Amino acid sequence: MTASRRPRIGDGSLAKALILGLVLLTSALIIVGPLVVIFVEALKLGLETYARNLTAPDTAHAVWLTIATALLAVPINTAFGIAAAYAIAKFEFRGKNLLIALVELPFSISPIVAGVAYLFVYGAQGWFGPILQANGIKIMFAYPAIVLASLFVTAPFVAREILPLMQAQGSQEEEAALSLGASGWRTLWSVTLPNIRWALLYGVLLTNARVMGEFGAVSVVSGSIRGVTNTLPLQIELLYQDYNAAGAFAAATVLAGIALLTIIGKLVVERMDPGAARGGAG
Repeated sequence: MTASRRPRIGDGSLAKALILGLVLLTSALIIVGPLVVIFVEALKLGLETYARNLTAPDTAHAVWLTIATALLAVPINTAFGIAAAYAIAKFEFRGKNLLIALVELPFSISPIVAGVAYLFVYGAQGWFGPILQANGIKIMFAYPAIVLASLFVTAPFVAREILPLMQAQGSQEEEAALSLGASGWRTLWSVTLPNIRWALLYGVLLTNARVMGEFGAVSVVSGSIRGVTNTLPLQIELLYQDYNAAGAFAAATVLAGIALLTIIGKLVVERMDPGAARGGAG
């Protein structure tokens, strides 16, 4: 005799309507509403003013600096994520749990704390500061510091997306390729990476979005020098403090657009290979 199933929360029509209504209302107030306000405020003075705000020298430089940071930080962390996930999923070694903890450490550390830590390591009074200054190398309050801070806060993203998928797939296909005479690099490019391509792409999308939107760590290590080390998030804050709301909202539309493109990219990845996307997000 089959036991009767107990009703779940939301099986009733009234409860389902209340839950859906609460979720939609919360989404509208917390997510959709602010996004709509950004674009409305940015465009309310007309397209000409919007374009002029975006092409203002300091804002244009902030956009360029943000893109330049992503162009360096994203490939580095993609390579790091693949290597870290591969080592954890394919090898058995002493200290594996420690490596996993190190990869995930940036998730639990405030970005501002990370920025301050970099100051104590590479700043003028830091551990390596005097040596760097003696050799004419400038890291803090310059482009290298922005890249370092961005690398820190985004280090886990690619690894955490592809690691569960690598662990689930095991090593049978790689071992078969090696037994047929394929080299290690050939196996990596022809077997390992194709098997994780969608989870990897999603990790890259997340990494890029976070690099471009990072504020806390970058604000500490960059010095927020107008027109020199201000990335786009810092420029938005500066414009708002200057009571240039239209300029701040215009710059904010760039980051909002990147966020929307990231969501669209996520949907495309899940549509192309839903199993890989879900496995990578575990």
